Amino acid sequence: MVCTRHQIIQDGCEEQWTWNKKDKSHEVKVQGKRYLTAHFHPNWSNGTAGVRGSVPLNYGRHYWEIKVSQRIFGTSMMFGIGTRRARLHVDSFVNMLGEDEHSWGLSHKGLLWHNGQCKEFTKPFTENQATTLGMLFDWFEGTLTYFKDGVSLGVAFTGLNNIEEDLFPLVSSTAAKTEMTLGIRRRAYLSLQDRCRATILSSVKRQNEIDILPLPKTIKRFLKNYNNSTCRCSHGIEQHSDQSVIKYRLIVPAAA
Repeated sequence: MVCTRHQIIQDGCEEQWTWNKKDKSHEVKVQGKRYLTAHFHPNWSNGTAGVRGSVPLNYGRHYWEIKVSQRIFGTSMMFGIGTRRARLHVDSFVNMLGEDEHSWGLSHKGLLWHNGQCKEFTKPFTENQATTLGMLFDWFEGTLTYFKDGVSLGVAFTGLNNIEEDLFPLVSSTAAKTEMTLGIRRRAYLSLQDRCRATILSSVKRQNEIDILPLPKTIKRFLKNYNNSTCRCSHGIEQHSDQSVIKYRLIVPAAA
């Protein structure tokens, strides 16, 4: 089926996570004002390099797209998720995502990898032709679904909600001078409370404007203490707060 970005998560808001410039291989350069582009092996390649997303995506439904440059070739270019224990550099050419129990990945050769085992999933990507890869991680269902240029490739992995560790977006590449740039990033609302906060913040441009809203101080503090994924709904403000990760995990039922 053909899906647009708004059809995948219509009832939600934008996220603002990026590639983590401090959690990557030394062979990855994170570029751009907002760290959206990962540039692999700037000179030449003698191994496999990876980079992790800046926030975990547990406890929700998340969709993100990665625009892959036309330099698609080599042993392995991979897209997936993993824990903090997933490796981000190997001095050899390997399928790094999915090499063990700490990560799950799809290679540009159409193979799914997890726990050192692979299986065919889709056709190999066309070499030297740019493409956009989308991923839908539904923690409540425990599934990871892939999309290629707007077309669903189907559910690739299941049982991910049984993983007790935080799960992060991951990409890796063995190919020199390849680039992967984050595009749209959205998540579904977690609860009615989450939706109400997002609606209010969609009309707020700066955090200090919250202070003049005709609301109780408790609600103002709640608005300022925005969630961990730096979600920004419509044109609202963005906030970083690790504390609200704990708060959301306590108050949001799994049936959201």
